[in-house]
Amino acid sequence: MKVIANVHAFFWESMTENNCNTYLIDGKKKILIDPGHLHLFDHVARGLSALNLDKGDIHLVICTHAHQDHLEAATLFRKAGVLFTVHENEWKLIQSMSHFIEASYGISVDALAPDFFLAKGDLNVDGLDIRVFHTPGHSPGSVCLYLPAEKVLFTGDLIFKEGLGRTDLPGGDSAQIKESVRQLQDLDVEYLLPGHGEMLTGKNEIQDNYGFLERYVFAYV
Repeated sequence: MKVIANVHAFFWESMTENNCNTYLIDGKKKILIDPGHLHLFDHVARGLSALNLDKGDIHLVICTHAHQDHLEAATLFRKAGVLFTVHENEWKLIQSMSHFIEASYGISVDALAPDFFLAKGDLNVDGLDIRVFHTPGHSPGSVCLYLPAEKVLFTGDLIFKEGLGRTDLPGGDSAQIKESVRQLQDLDVEYLLPGHGEMLTGKNEIQDNYGFLERYVFAYV
C-alpha cells in the first residue's frame, strides 16, 4: 500500500499468526524498516515485487527493535550484502540471548551483526533526513523514526492504535515506555505507522490516540 509518494506499507493482517508491519522508504537509497519473521517473508517479497524490487535493491535495513517478529528476515538481506542497523542496546540484547536465538530459530547471531548503530539524533541517507528517537520501554534499544519533511512517524512496538507495546518481555519497563510516548506527542505528524495494526492518519486522529493512551492505557502499564 502506498502511504505517500515515497513510503509504502506492507501491513500484516493475519489473525492467526504474528508478524510485524514492514515499511519501505523509496528514495535514492531504498530503506526497509522491520522485515519481519523469516518464515513469513514472502509477504514482504510480494510487496517488493509489486514495486519491481528485490532484496538486492534495498540499500539499508533498519530494525526498530530486536524482537524476532521484526528482526529475523534481516538475515536474508545480510546475505545479499545489504547494510543493517539497530540501536546498540538492542545488539547487546541480541548477544545476551544468543543461545536462545540460535537454538529456537536456527539463526547465528553473527549473521545479525549491524554495520553501524542507530543513535538518537539525525540520520541522513543520501539526502533523506531521518530523525531517530531512542524510545525504550518495550525493549532497551527500541527506536522510533521520524521523517520531518513527510511528517511520517514509524513507531515500532511503542505506539499502536489505542495501545502500547508490551513491557513484560526482557528489558521492558513500564515507566520508560510512558516517557518514550510523551517525548513524541508534540511532533508534527500526519501519518503514524506502527509495528502492528492499523496506521493513524491526520493530526486529530493521532493526537486523540495520545490522549486515549494517557487516559485509559497508562494506568494499566
